[in-house]
Amino acid sequence: MTTPDMKLRDQRVVLLGGTSGIGLATAHAALAMGASVIVVSSSAQRVADAVSGLGERASGYTVDLSDQSAVRGLFEQLGPFDHLVYSAGDSLQTGPLAEMDLDTVRRVFDVRVFGAIAAVKHATPYLRPGGSVVLTSGVASLRPQRGWVALASACSAMEGLVRALAVELAPVRVNLVSPGLVRTPLWANLPDADREALFAASGEALPVGYVAEADDLAHAYVYLMTNRYATGQTVVVDGGGVLV
Repeated sequence: MTTPDMKLRDQRVVLLGGTSGIGLATAHAALAMGASVIVVSSSAQRVADAVSGLGERASGYTVDLSDQSAVRGLFEQLGPFDHLVYSAGDSLQTGPLAEMDLDTVRRVFDVRVFGAIAAVKHATPYLRPGGSVVLTSGVASLRPQRGWVALASACSAMEGLVRALAVELAPVRVNLVSPGLVRTPLWANLPDADREALFAASGEALPVGYVAEADDLAHAYVYLMTNRYATGQTVVVDGGGVLV
């Protein structure tokens, strides 16, 4: 029998946005490497469902990640831990800038950028030596489409943020995963037929020939947690999408 890689044995991993999609897949991957995981979401039901599926080395908290005092209180309650993963996001907001309410743009930044900044700010005092932070962006920054102004600019902001944090927080390592198209609940706002048509057409166009599942991305997060020499980096996992 193959012995599993236990590089995260006895380490605590906190996953903000860890109850669905990429975050939940990363929680499963971290558990498989020996970690205990704490998943955080604004939905009590999603937290309960995730913890039930993850098993005995998992726990969960319901926290509004847009509420700084709640985020601060979360980390005060959790105490010392080893790795922070931020993959929180909401449904993708796209459309021509001329037709987009600027409050919508602000909401994109609130969740994807300012939420990440607040999480890192309040988590840092509790990160153990050798710990790491892994944030989430997207390839919209590298190859934006029409109507992606809000998303592309938020993703670009995350790349600069990670480099700055890697310098400021050293020796804590800070890295970024930049996913391409992934089958996650973020696409749930599309009608089923439209969503499947998008995935089918995109999969045919990608060099790898398919659209990723969340598990495909989880490997990148655990790699960045366990590689002690990686910091300030953006790891693009997009099936070659930026090439075509």
